[in-house]
Amino acid sequence: MNPIFPAQYSTLSASALKLYLINAYELENATTCKLLIRNVSDTYILENSSSKYIFKIYRDVHRKFQEIEAEVELLNILKANGNAVSYPIQDKDGKQIQQFNAIEGTRNGILFSFAEGKVIHDLKDEHLIQLGKDIAKIHQTTSSIKLTNKRQAYNFETTLYTPLKTLKPHFMKMPNEYNYLEEIAGKMINKFSEFDTENFSYGYCHYDLFPKNFHFNDKGTITFFDFDFAGEGYLINDLMSFLNHYFFHGINNLITPEQAEKDFNTFLKSYQEIKVLTEDEIKAIPYLGVSFHLFFLKFFYDNFDDWSNPFLTPKFTKHRIDLIKKWEKQYCNF
Repeated sequence: MNPIFPAQYSTLSASALKLYLINAYELENATTCKLLIRNVSDTYILENSSSKYIFKIYRDVHRKFQEIEAEVELLNILKANGNAVSYPIQDKDGKQIQQFNAIEGTRNGILFSFAEGKVIHDLKDEHLIQLGKDIAKIHQTTSSIKLTNKRQAYNFETTLYTPLKTLKPHFMKMPNEYNYLEEIAGKMINKFSEFDTENFSYGYCHYDLFPKNFHFNDKGTITFFDFDFAGEGYLINDLMSFLNHYFFHGINNLITPEQAEKDFNTFLKSYQEIKVLTEDEIKAIPYLGVSFHLFFLKFFYDNFDDWSNPFLTPKFTKHRIDLIKKWEKQYCNF
């Protein structure tokens, strides 16, 4: 019999996972398990008569074991400090990370508590006020800790210089677009030299705070989830990623520029009732959007083989550059 041919990205069987997880976590025998998303990581939903759970399988090329341990550590700290997050559940032996011998090698998984409620894209004042306060409280926790395990850092090396170097071959036939990225990266560095960054709040940020990553329940309580991109950096990175929600909402003509500005300011005011920002921090928020978009363009490039190949056509790449140009025009004053 021929040996199994190597693979680089397999999808674990939902039915096999169901049996494994029922045993490992002593769940009800009637628990179901379905694949929800096959993407950055693979996400399954488990349901029975009394509970729901989310089980996430990480890809080794995206998240090494130590990074996953750091995510678990961060979520445990946030939960212990009273922050409403989807948290890792311990199995019957006290473990919070499961390991599977998949075709491509070891894959790690976590069973998360389910974030009750739903995504709300069109946020009202009461939502924005609660959101601002809750994110500020999370930042109070994440700015006062240092994890045992390492997470990625968000700085100009990782969000500007390295993406430019990595992406250069991809832009061989798009020199004008690449020149634009080099120019705006230089403008970013010059702009931040004007800010007193020594007094910027620093800690662990979510770095993907779009409405798709937090649920509101019927009582207006928010539960945050998907800390897969959590890392160290200026905490205003989270405010910048939330600003991106309004940027995309505006591009899709789902909100007027005036309403978007009003809503974001409502959120920002509420945040500062808990955690005050310096004037320079507030000014710097929109500029970080440039590095955010460049970071994720590199992410699509790095993961091309596994799942992002439909996205990384020349047309898509030019569209992303156009987004950065629109962001610059709307938010930046270089």
